[in-house]
Amino acid sequence: MTTITALLQTIRLGRIELPNRIIMAPLTRMRAGDSGVPTAMNADYYAQRASAGLIITESTRIGALGHSYPGMPGIHTEAQIDGWKKVTRAVHARGGRIFLQIAHGGRVSYSSYTSDNLAPVAPSAVAPATGMAFTREFALTAFETPRALEADEIGAIVGDFRQAARNAMLAGFDGVEIHGANGYLIDQFLHDGSNLRTDNYGGSIENRSRFLLDVVDAIGAEIGIDRTAIRLSPFSQFNDMRDSDTTALFGHVLAQLSQRPLAYLHLVEARAAELGLSDELRAGLDNNVALFRQAFSGPVISAGGYTRDSAEALLAAGGADAVAFGRSYIANPDLVERLTSNAPLNAYDRATFYGGAEPGYLDYPTLEQQQSRAA
Repeated sequence: MTTITALLQTIRLGRIELPNRIIMAPLTRMRAGDSGVPTAMNADYYAQRASAGLIITESTRIGALGHSYPGMPGIHTEAQIDGWKKVTRAVHARGGRIFLQIAHGGRVSYSSYTSDNLAPVAPSAVAPATGMAFTREFALTAFETPRALEADEIGAIVGDFRQAARNAMLAGFDGVEIHGANGYLIDQFLHDGSNLRTDNYGGSIENRSRFLLDVVDAIGAEIGIDRTAIRLSPFSQFNDMRDSDTTALFGHVLAQLSQRPLAYLHLVEARAAELGLSDELRAGLDNNVALFRQAFSGPVISAGGYTRDSAEALLAAGGADAVAFGRSYIANPDLVERLTSNAPLNAYDRATFYGGAEPGYLDYPTLEQQQSRAA
């Protein structure tokens, strides 16, 4: 039996010490309760996976305008904060560590999630040319054309991110991960295919990076930069993201982020950007670890359809400091234990990924449960 060593080493990310480098990636599950309030079922789900070095929650909206899909949790009301307290207490009771991923959907949001059917907002009035939006009823429909944000509204959204981070601390999280990937609002500001602005938030790479850095600095000032992390997805085409010079864009972004002692940088490999929709890894795309690992001075988490062996090899070679697993964590709450012993992994059921109740969410057995049943 092959053994793993690099994945099981401890590591410090900002203020927290991790017992291993096996990270639970942020996973959209569409199972929050009414009004985006986490439930006891959500608490059980995350607590089952508390042996992860770090749990990163599913994408969580910072306000009504950032609501992007049904069953999406929020962190902007008292009820939502109280719901998340159930989650953090359950995870901490089992010795786990958990960051809240905070997000604004921008142009991939949908008007029916607001009380007065307000159009989605974005850097520019450009709808994605590919993909579809989810309605409240879990139906797929065409993306709406967003309304371009006014300059003063941008500052207000930065304030919403800051308040969301403050709320995350009230809810008991160990830190926050800013969602700057996958075609959400921050990503939309970065790319010149979605950002056509001519003010201080558009045009040059420096200007297009301004919103991201404003958000990072606001959150860092609120909760500490060592409790603040960010997820980026260079070269991903998910949600119709395009840029004329991706390497230069993210080289600049990472140079700026390197001046801020973040808890970590989370990079999603473009080959795996659509794994929530398909099991296929897209070939022939640029490798973010190879291009950008040395551009960032702090710890790096890599996500990208890794297996036990490929993750171990990546860490052993110094390509990243930790590895995030997604689909494997859906079906294997005890993934750390299974990877440690090289035990077979449960197969996941894609039909139960999104929406529903306990089936496909709480009922995947641990290795110990399987062995007990077989005895």
